[in-house]
Amino acid sequence: MAQDDYYHLLGLARTAAPEDVKKAFRKMAVKYHPDKNQGDKQAEEMFKRISEAYEVLSDPDKRRLYDQYGAEGVKQAFGGRGFQWTDFTHADEFSDIFESMFGGGLFESFFGGTRRTRDGGQRGSDLRLDLELDFMDAVKGVERQIEISKHVHCSDCGGSGSAPGTKPAVCRHCGGAGQVRMSQGFFTIAQPCPVCRGAGRVIEKPCRACEGSGLVAQRKKLKVKIPAGVDTGARLKVSGEGEAGTRGAPAGNLYVILHVRAHDVFQRDGDNIVCEVPISFPHAALGCDIEVPTVHGPMLLKVPPGTQSGKLFRMKGKGMRNLEGYLGDHFVRVLVETPTNLNREQSELLQHFAAACGETAHPQSQSFFEKVARLFSKS
Repeated sequence: MAQDDYYHLLGLARTAAPEDVKKAFRKMAVKYHPDKNQGDKQAEEMFKRISEAYEVLSDPDKRRLYDQYGAEGVKQAFGGRGFQWTDFTHADEFSDIFESMFGGGLFESFFGGTRRTRDGGQRGSDLRLDLELDFMDAVKGVERQIEISKHVHCSDCGGSGSAPGTKPAVCRHCGGAGQVRMSQGFFTIAQPCPVCRGAGRVIEKPCRACEGSGLVAQRKKLKVKIPAGVDTGARLKVSGEGEAGTRGAPAGNLYVILHVRAHDVFQRDGDNIVCEVPISFPHAALGCDIEVPTVHGPMLLKVPPGTQSGKLFRMKGKGMRNLEGYLGDHFVRVLVETPTNLNREQSELLQHFAAACGETAHPQSQSFFEKVARLFSKS
């Protein structure tokens, strides 16, 4: 990889504060992210260069070497073999940055495989749990207890994989480097050691409890706090509660995917709540005050005289509280109910009422039939 002035590459002054370094890297990572520049080799190369710059400038020791001796000083710090992606000391930080910007997984997919420590340890896998919630729990927020099955460090060997009282031995094949080099013409290729598989250590006496893996299966109960305003598809991250890492590598994360059950009365529309309330024909014609349900409890709604079926009333600030604390509105759709199974007296009264109303009492019908008459008069 061509050497660059790391400060110039990130657009920074040499006195830039650590938070400015991170901010500059985030901005440029968005611009040159491989998913946004598919097939663009220049963008891919630039992404690697700015990542290298961030790795050096975000680490106080590496930055001090770079400021004093330049790129050669950093190169010597890596044993004279140059910068390698496996040398990242900020692997977790890189993953968190990429996850917040691009949804996670970039570090592993772009820089090759699952993150490993210098001792050959492998980061634990992430876990997923799907959790169903009642509608009102999503509205108000709730704390739920969950149970997961995952691998944890073996208590007998402390996660080393070696029998109690013993330690992993240095791999004789690679001398503990974890890599072997093969020459092909003018090129030298480094590959993971086939004996220790890149760990640099071999387990001569495996632990019986975990059979040398350093991990055992366990069921664990956790409490998860679900904030008010979540919706189906929301993802909660529980850091460090995934599978345990090997040989000192960090554990993965647990992701809880939420599924909110439908409600019998309320429907959600973004941060707003909608409900339908039936009222009688007399109440719609004469007007009334009705008690309507909201997610904050029952409230009084004034229905004016002459309200038509389907009329939507807005109750400001009585809807869903979202994750930022903003309150949506509550909408009530009034449905005028037509009476059924009328007896003789009720039918006669309605007939008298219809005769007394004439056309003036039904302006919408009058307007509609006037439009129909004009339509046919033109044909």
